[in-house]
Amino acid sequence: MRVELAARRQNVLGEGPLWDPSAGRVYWVDIRSKRIEWIEPKSGAGGAYDLTVRPSALALRRSGGLLVAADHCVGTLDLSSGAFEPRVTFECDKPRNRTNDGRMGADGRFWFGTMDDDAEAGQGALYALSVDWRLSVKREGVGIPNGIVSTPDGSCVYVADSLDQVIWSHSLRRGGLSAPSLFFSAKGEVFTPDGAALDEQGFLWSVQWDGACILRLSPEGAVEQKIDMPVSRPTACVFGGSALTTLYVTSARDGLSAEQLDREPLAGSVFSIEVDAAGVRYPPFAA
Repeated sequence: MRVELAARRQNVLGEGPLWDPSAGRVYWVDIRSKRIEWIEPKSGAGGAYDLTVRPSALALRRSGGLLVAADHCVGTLDLSSGAFEPRVTFECDKPRNRTNDGRMGADGRFWFGTMDDDAEAGQGALYALSVDWRLSVKREGVGIPNGIVSTPDGSCVYVADSLDQVIWSHSLRRGGLSAPSLFFSAKGEVFTPDGAALDEQGFLWSVQWDGACILRLSPEGAVEQKIDMPVSRPTACVFGGSALTTLYVTSARDGLSAEQLDREPLAGSVFSIEVDAAGVRYPPFAA
């Protein structure tokens, strides 16, 4: 599968890609730069929103605009004015913590995680935000939560802990999570699971930080396919395009040495890959 350059950027920590089918846009964040960017692949148009907080995860809202997880809050972004309004706050007693990965679930809730910005173990948590703006903690003691993806029937939620180099699966019953079950492990490898997306066949496309690749994992957690990337730190992916068969992949320059950046001139860019599978459609946030 051919990896194409969708947007040449120098994002410090590009993350959280989101496909908007009505606008034909890809949104994503640069956490370190406190910025949300977007492109329209067909027209070539693009733009950005600069915030005063560090955005890390996005979702579409049914009423328009975006839901944004950032630092110690989840809020709404008005796409016309660029105004960001915090709606729910949390973990204000943990000043070093911030939000990380997140995505809409099949159950209509916005799932996201938090982490210590210096990656101290066990300081993060997994949350679910309901449409009535009620926030509930679903798991505590997480290191770096990533790849938060639910199955289309809402029966299972995948969560990677990049600090431990593993992906966990949880059964979802009556709104709560079961104990974690090991789905995939990269322990002992130089790479670690980061963001992820699920296709209609139930395969998880897991982006590998420091692995310069994307792994397509079977429902049993076996590696079925590997796509090599031109950057060592791809971060997250989302299915987009009219048929949801284009995989958009963000990447980072964060932590790379000058020598590494010389070898990776596209680090921090966004890429696209036409794949032989269609992604799962998730509902917008209804509030």
